[in-house]
Amino acid sequence: MKVLILGGGASGMAAALTAALDPENQVTVLERQARVGRKLLATGNGRCNLTNLHMEHDHFHGGDPAFVIPALTRFPVADTLDFFRRLGLLTVAEPSGRVYPFSDQANSVVDVLRLGLDRMGVTLVAGAEVLALTKKARGYSAKTAEGSYYGDKVIVACGGQAGGKLGGTDWGYRLLESLGHPITVRKPALVQLRTDSGPIRGLKGIRADAGLTLKEEGRTVAQGGGEVQFTDFGVSGPAVFELSRYAKAGQTLLLDLVRPWDDQALQAHLEARREAFPALPLEDFLTGSLHNRLGRVVLRQAGLELNRACGTLTGGELSDVLRLLRRFPLPVLGAMGFDQAQVTAGGADTAAFRADTLESRRCPGLFACGEVLDVDGDCGGYNLQWAWSSGRLAGLLGRKETL
Repeated sequence: MKVLILGGGASGMAAALTAALDPENQVTVLERQARVGRKLLATGNGRCNLTNLHMEHDHFHGGDPAFVIPALTRFPVADTLDFFRRLGLLTVAEPSGRVYPFSDQANSVVDVLRLGLDRMGVTLVAGAEVLALTKKARGYSAKTAEGSYYGDKVIVACGGQAGGKLGGTDWGYRLLESLGHPITVRKPALVQLRTDSGPIRGLKGIRADAGLTLKEEGRTVAQGGGEVQFTDFGVSGPAVFELSRYAKAGQTLLLDLVRPWDDQALQAHLEARREAFPALPLEDFLTGSLHNRLGRVVLRQAGLELNRACGTLTGGELSDVLRLLRRFPLPVLGAMGFDQAQVTAGGADTAAFRADTLESRRCPGLFACGEVLDVDGDCGGYNLQWAWSSGRLAGLLGRKETL
């Protein structure tokens, strides 16, 4: 049987390696880039966060978050680790549960996948952008600029729009839509936020552990916490990425810069600081509590002159400082675009696919996997685990038994 796979990213390669386990299958991968796995090379800051040992399905989002359960159940994290072990990859898990290649290089992941494809006899056609996908009386035809390719069955694994500079595109959505599959609204996810830079001018490059609350007209839209990195356009970092799917212009992001301490302990600390160093200039009032530059930004935001002496602080001014440490406001201008995003929120409506096989309900013999579907995960290896699990499931081509 001829199996045609559109896309040589994470899910496409997992699908190809699984389909090729059946000796009756002739597997061909069409990849529009010059090489497979290009986006993989950039994941995890070049380290490639393969998966996460804490793989609950509530880490996933989309129109039907439960859609991921059959794939993650049939091909769980343990299967992913074994899959890569058999390909020759050594992995290591961090205390957070994030799993990386022991080499700490994403290249290692792409290399073992590429070598596996070669060993399994998979035909890889690079630089092949599919211009049209047509359903025939039997099977499917994929038209490229160089010619057409036929598959008795086809797996659409084209990825999403995120990371356009690394090959992200709406290619897969257009192909699926042309065959009658509805596509949901798409937006960037796991991406930096643009904020009014006035309050944080001069903080570029500084990192802080903070609680985050996204507010809109007094209503809490989303909450989170973790590392925040200040940039010249706003804020970045894992904690920001998690909230980015909910962000839009007109909201306010509140940063809790002192989340390990309660208000009473913090109030006592500030009062003790004032009493112990009455002659100290205010520019050093928060030295030892926050990064020096961040502390000065907080004090300026409170309207304080930094050349004043600490002993001149009034009770009301101390309360203002405490309020800003707990709820430092950043007006949100919006999320950054698809080029900066790690993943696409939205995609092919999962209602048009069977969760237990990933086969289309509208086009028998057509399967889809990975980011092209309306599934996206949290930061920390969840999106790649979806790629491995869904790719492996699609690669079974509807078979009930695991190859």
